[in-house]
Amino acid sequence: MNGRLEGAMTFGPSMDKSNILRLVRDTAWNGFLELNRLAFLEALPRNSESRALSIALRMIKKHYPHIEWVISFADGCQCGDGTIYRAAGFVLIGIKLNKSLLRLPDGSVTHKMTQVTGANRAAHFAKTGSSWSGQGEPLDGYEMRYIYFLNPSARAARLQRNPICGDRAARRRHVSRNCAWQAGDGRDPPAQRRGSGDHHAPV
Repeated sequence: MNGRLEGAMTFGPSMDKSNILRLVRDTAWNGFLELNRLAFLEALPRNSESRALSIALRMIKKHYPHIEWVISFADGCQCGDGTIYRAAGFVLIGIKLNKSLLRLPDGSVTHKMTQVTGANRAAHFAKTGSSWSGQGEPLDGYEMRYIYFLNPSARAARLQRNPICGDRAARRRHVSRNCAWQAGDGRDPPAQRRGSGDHHAPV
């Protein structure tokens, strides 16, 4: 915008591809992508994330017809519940208590898979009895999983779990216990920040 790069999205394979593949039955190994990162600056107009996502998804569908769906994750531990994904037509298919996002001693946040990856991960969990013994404390809150179906028939016939329906019901468990807003207190959740911080970036 005005000659400046104000945002970026990256698409690629999932780090845990073999497990993610099972979410939609009979998906080919190269039949899906993950939206790995989304970061937009405050200078961009309102709804820029949803608009850019819509354009990118149309481009993928046109140029890569073998891609049937796109998955991404919302970091509810830091007060983002995936507003931009729902606005762009993504389907919420999972909510889980966070055990993967860690706050390190220096205050930075990372995913535990960045510390133990590949063959080292299997060896680590075998050694520790499937428990985590790396650095960092898990953030307090939830992680959400969203899928966008470029091939609608994949959702209708092959999705292996039921979508979580109802915007307010879906958000009840999303917001971190550290946030000022708490589900069930009768108030609507706060508006989600539009910027590029971790509030709404994929994990």
